[in-house]
Amino acid sequence: MYSRVIDGRTLTLVPSGWTYKSTFVLYDRETSTLWFPYRKGLMGIQGTYFKQWLPKVKAKDTTWKKWKKSHPDSKILR
Repeated sequence: MYSRVIDGRTLTLVPSGWTYKSTFVLYDRETSTLWFPYRKGLMGIQGTYFKQWLPKVKAKDTTWKKWKKSHPDSKILR
């Protein structure tokens, strides 16, 4: 999971269709910057945010059953 906020703006990250070093590259719809995942987050590898970072955010993998037990008011959007 990565932050999508940079310079006070929220980016929409989508698959670019490209790979780099056998890893999928994302791009943002707002500036078309290409983003590549590294340990500390996504780094802009081309475009407006070249060599800038979208940091990782804390996340946890879980099942819906476990999540619902811990967060009983949660709902699924359809």
